[in-house]
Amino acid sequence: MNRDNVVSSNINSIGYDSATKTLEIEFHSGGTYQYYDVPESEYNGLMAASSHGSYFHANIKNRYTYKKI
Repeated sequence: MNRDNVVSSNINSIGYDSATKTLEIEFHSGGTYQYYDVPESEYNGLMAASSHGSYFHANIKNRYTYKKI
C-alpha cells in the first residue's frame, strides 16, 4: 500500500485502500499497523486534521480491528 508522509510528532506516514477499507499507519516508533473496516470519511478526516496524532487517538485508536505488520 502506498502511504503519504505527514508532518506529525507521532506518525510518519498514512495510507488507505478504499477497496478494502484498510487504513495503514506507520509510526515514528517504527511500528506499522493496519486498521480494518475504516470508512473513507475517517481517512479523509485524519488527513485533513491539524493534528494527525490527536485525530488518531480520538477517532481511530481502540475503535477498529487492527494488526501490526
